[in-house]
Amino acid sequence: MQDFKSEDQHPLQLVEADDLEDEDVSFESIDKLIAQGINAGDVKKLQDAGIYTCNGLMMHTKKSLTSIKGLSEAKVDKICEAAEKLVNCGYYTGSEVLLKRKAVVRITTGSQALDELLGGGIETLSITEAFGEFRSGKTQLAHTLCVSTQLPTTMHGGNGKVAYIDTEGTFRPDRIVPIAERFGMDPNAVLDNIIYARAYTYEHQYNLLLGLAAKMAEEPFRLLIVDSVIALFRVDFTGRGELAERQQKLAQMLSRLIIFRNQQKLAQMLSRLIKIAEEFNVAVYMTNQVIADPGGGVFISDPKKPAGGHVLAHAATIRLMFRKGKGEQRVCKVFDAPNLPEAEAVFQITPGGIADAKD
Repeated sequence: MQDFKSEDQHPLQLVEADDLEDEDVSFESIDKLIAQGINAGDVKKLQDAGIYTCNGLMMHTKKSLTSIKGLSEAKVDKICEAAEKLVNCGYYTGSEVLLKRKAVVRITTGSQALDELLGGGIETLSITEAFGEFRSGKTQLAHTLCVSTQLPTTMHGGNGKVAYIDTEGTFRPDRIVPIAERFGMDPNAVLDNIIYARAYTYEHQYNLLLGLAAKMAEEPFRLLIVDSVIALFRVDFTGRGELAERQQKLAQMLSRLIIFRNQQKLAQMLSRLIKIAEEFNVAVYMTNQVIADPGGGVFISDPKKPAGGHVLAHAATIRLMFRKGKGEQRVCKVFDAPNLPEAEAVFQITPGGIADAKD
């Protein structure tokens, strides 16, 4: 097992927000609009609507902004004009984009082999989706990331807090304790740096995401976990016979991301996840289930595919396919990624979390 403990063996502590002055802040607070001549009351209306940064503001259409009570078209035009002075939403040169990419933080998975597969670990500014059958290691990786995210960046961590949205009741705080001890961290401090919410409906799940903006604007978060992303959206569409109807429904939701209707919550939620990742420079790790593929045919050895169809496929930056190996060994395959080759890595589930597989 890879040793992550510090040389002096003292419990590692998370750097607080007040101590992050030397680090680049990835967003401009919405409060800065006041200095640009925007009324404080209108800024408060934006915050009440879940908009806490100028970056996040520019990710909304003017139509959605004018739907906020008390904001007229004239006010919205003035607000957007002020925000554009603080945030560049236009073109960048390739060199500037490369420089911005240096802000990406890669968080260790606990396994060197898995980190190498991922180009260094789970990366911020992106959505990483892990799909596979039950007990394939998806939630175990989530628990390990809850701890490794709090490691200093010099130890391949994210030096930030973790938000965990649980849709299936799989989070176990007692699981965090041995993982924290493996990494040489104080388990109580680690647990205090994880905020947890249990979602019971897809409306609740989406509202929890809206409420995260306020917390992430004030505290140094580096990871958001959604385990699992699709569970609450599959309740109303179960069974192979309704597969086509479900996929048609999800595709419809993708094409109308901004309209606030119940049947379009999945697309809204995925859109929100993308914004959170880019607005606050956090890594989004979401688990997904697999479904039987009736069209897979007898010539395909494992005719299963991730749930959610093209909706999730387009939203996720990196898609990982997990499967069981021998004993506690698991196999992770890069299913789709813009910058990673299609390859596999073998890892192991241990009492201390995800680790390299033993020969």
